[in-house]
Amino acid sequence: MILRILLLCFVLLIIELYAFQALRTLIKVKWVLVCYQIISFLLLVFIIYSFMQFDRSVGQTKQTMFTMGLVLLVYVPKMVLALVLLGEDIFRIGAGSVNYFIENNDNVTFLASRRKFVSQIGLGLAAVPFLSLIYGVTVGKYNYKVIKQRIFFPDLPDAFDGFTITQISDVHSGSFDNPEKINYAIDLVNEQNSDMILFTGDIVNTDAKEMHPWIETFNRIKKHEYGKYSVLGNHDYGEYVTWPTDAAKEKNFQDIKNLYGQIGFKLMLNEHTFIKKGNDKIALIGVENWGQNFKKAGDINKASQYVNKEDFKILMSHDPSHWDYEVQHHEKNFHLTLSGHTHGMQFGIEIPGYFKWSLAQYVYTQWAGLYENLGRYVYVNRGFGFHAYPGRVGIMPEITVIELKKGKDVA
Repeated sequence: MILRILLLCFVLLIIELYAFQALRTLIKVKWVLVCYQIISFLLLVFIIYSFMQFDRSVGQTKQTMFTMGLVLLVYVPKMVLALVLLGEDIFRIGAGSVNYFIENNDNVTFLASRRKFVSQIGLGLAAVPFLSLIYGVTVGKYNYKVIKQRIFFPDLPDAFDGFTITQISDVHSGSFDNPEKINYAIDLVNEQNSDMILFTGDIVNTDAKEMHPWIETFNRIKKHEYGKYSVLGNHDYGEYVTWPTDAAKEKNFQDIKNLYGQIGFKLMLNEHTFIKKGNDKIALIGVENWGQNFKKAGDINKASQYVNKEDFKILMSHDPSHWDYEVQHHEKNFHLTLSGHTHGMQFGIEIPGYFKWSLAQYVYTQWAGLYENLGRYVYVNRGFGFHAYPGRVGIMPEITVIELKKGKDVA
């Protein structure tokens, strides 16, 4: 642990030195540089102090989210700046070596002085994540997007051609701080007028009481003709804090499960139901959380025990790694899986229909949007709320509307 702290301090020191060198190249006023050093030191002290105050029996709080946002706001731009100057140093050392060893020029200084324009470029590039992170905290975290996705299935029962499903996921109610914005999001949900609404887990960060101020708000989600259903997410098990007793942890878990019912959703715990329309039906299956690197409480075989391979099936499973590892090749042929969990890391670049990038893609094969394998689909919702970093940059909070269509396998 001590070694990790020392390594982190060393890395931060290097980043700070490079950032200071860039400023010193551009700014010659001594008092400005001194003020910068004092502010940088005070911010570092505050960040270290805040992390030291983290109480594992409480978990994430508004203070820890603020601190995480501050860490990213302070050090991501400085890291960009440090990388630019590191690149310049590599060039300077290379050029100096050529002059000294190859051209044998003793009249030229081995290491050339820093170039002003390189520092200017570095500061310009550093301004991009700095301004983006500010936007993410002030605007992005509540910049809800309704994303509509039409999916074709050749064996979709006729009566369900055109059937619509609204999906929300990863509410993380303990992170909310703006009732007006949440009410606006609920209005967006209601405006979709879908046939059915599905909630794919993570109603809280840790504690059931986080949702209590928002129960009335989420009860504004209107009744849907074919029901409101939900499953649990990894945060719903309360496993990321230290509980005083096992009984306290279990009570919180029961309270969290009850929350879904208190906002009008039927919680599905490794079970299924049939949705009937006209003379046709589809199977809706809900499993508890199953994640490759998280809790594996989901039991897809138990949940689909009385469902036939020929039945059209929609599966709710919070973590998309479940689809990747178990579902997509399952013998029972799960047509459509709805997941969440990744949040798209709440940071990335997305140009709908053209380009999509996030650090999440280096952790999850399926991390945002629609994916297909041999006619079996998984849709990964980008999340309704936010967690850890109190903002969103590039990957916006999502309300998904999926339309089922009968036809060829076309995404």
